[in-house]
Amino acid sequence: MSASTPATLRHDWSLAEVRALFLQPFNDLLFQAQTVHRTHFDANRVQVSTLLSIKTGACPEDCKYCPQSGHYNSGLEKEKLMEVHKVLEEAVRAKAIGSTRFCMGAAWKHPSAKDMPYILQMVKGVKAMGLETCMTIGRLDWDQAKALAQAGLDYYNHNLDTSPQFYGSIITTRTYSERLQTLAYVRDAGMKICSGGILGMGESLDDRANLLIQLANLPEHPESVPINMLVKVAGTPLGNAKDTDPFDFIRMLAVTRILMQQSHVRLSAGREAMNEQMQALAFFAGANSIFYGDKLLTTTNPQINQDIQLFARLGILPEEREEHPDEVHQAAIEQALVEQKSSALFYSAVI
Repeated sequence: MSASTPATLRHDWSLAEVRALFLQPFNDLLFQAQTVHRTHFDANRVQVSTLLSIKTGACPEDCKYCPQSGHYNSGLEKEKLMEVHKVLEEAVRAKAIGSTRFCMGAAWKHPSAKDMPYILQMVKGVKAMGLETCMTIGRLDWDQAKALAQAGLDYYNHNLDTSPQFYGSIITTRTYSERLQTLAYVRDAGMKICSGGILGMGESLDDRANLLIQLANLPEHPESVPINMLVKVAGTPLGNAKDTDPFDFIRMLAVTRILMQQSHVRLSAGREAMNEQMQALAFFAGANSIFYGDKLLTTTNPQINQDIQLFARLGILPEEREEHPDEVHQAAIEQALVEQKSSALFYSAVI
């Protein structure tokens, strides 16, 4: 199979081609991914986001991986939609720890008419702080997508989760076509797309390949592609799923980078279970976005100080916002990383 060259953006990938990428020798795959990555990105910059659950629990969807589903007893306490001012206070904290994008998630099948005015206020308030805005609040209709875009929403997250073929084994309360329709509304309204999937739910290699094909063969690639490793939660049907092989996860990141060369590939849920060596390999494979903070919606995430220390050891710096760079804030983050690197506890990764 002829490899995709770094200069080529394709939207016509076949299953045979993508399967062949997955089956390459590990070092060859990572070399190809790193070559593509360096063509389009600074290999030592990672985009940093913070994710906040603005409405938790009691979701009517039956996603088998999700502790927020009302179908399962995961022990999660349900909460009402957060007040706007509390969300904005969290956004201020996110910016203070170095995040450039603030993502807000609600456990809904779709937002209701009565909640939309509050959602739009949140978007406007976060946007006014100079942060990029992102939301994941379920299925959207066309009017809701337009309203979010007009309020200043930059990104809308709506994961496909897995392949069309395996999807029905994981979710029955929302169709794959409904997910694709929401993505189409988001794109048509002028927003950027954040869409990816989850590894470790019992899917096959072909399911992983077909998920990436769905995303890479869209008319425009998603600007952000989160790759999640299943966080197993007691009480959900996947609470006892088999662990994901770390090398398989890195292969997924590398193939994602090769297929969607100009997209940010986000090392997302499951990072708490990854050691530093695995995360370093993930960045080498082309991951260049993470969630920063102690929690991802309802599951834990590496502590902020751990991320700063890892960045320092690897010589990685946070990616700046292109549209509204906060130079003073960026300088403060980079100074903290310099101080970490100069500590006797860590060696310098930069020569």
